[in-house]
Amino acid sequence: MTNHDGTYVYQINISNGGVPKCAVEKAYVSINGLEGDRQKNRKIHGGTDRALCLYSLERLDDLRAEGHDIQPGSSGENLTIAGLDWSVLRPGDHMRIGPCLQIAITGYAEPCRHNARWFRDNNYKRISQKMHPGWSRLYAQVLTEGTVHHGDSVCVNTRNQ
Repeated sequence: MTNHDGTYVYQINISNGGVPKCAVEKAYVSINGLEGDRQKNRKIHGGTDRALCLYSLERLDDLRAEGHDIQPGSSGENLTIAGLDWSVLRPGDHMRIGPCLQIAITGYAEPCRHNARWFRDNNYKRISQKMHPGWSRLYAQVLTEGTVHHGDSVCVNTRNQ
């Protein structure tokens, strides 16, 4: 289902380890993450509580407006989501992506020094939740497995709803 009027998956990103992650049209998502994707450091990234890394297209646009050379997938996110007020998301919130994929946000992703090259003056901590609340990438656990497609709709159920 393609939905470019509301909140949707702008880009799906995978790599064989490290950044940047490259765009694919679709991918199967298991409790362990995106098929075809892996992380270099499994102690910090990955695992069932951090099966997916999410980021906001609008936050990326804002970062580029600040002069940072960051693109979707650059910071290692698996799903770049468009049309969502990123600042309201919190651990415990749930999302349904497409017809069947369901995930729960588990925490904020610490910025990684491997992302420094995308930031003006190597300031990769620009996406630190501690220093800039609401600008962090998010980790998520997969509750219901399924295939995610570019353009899939995203529905959010926040803890406050």
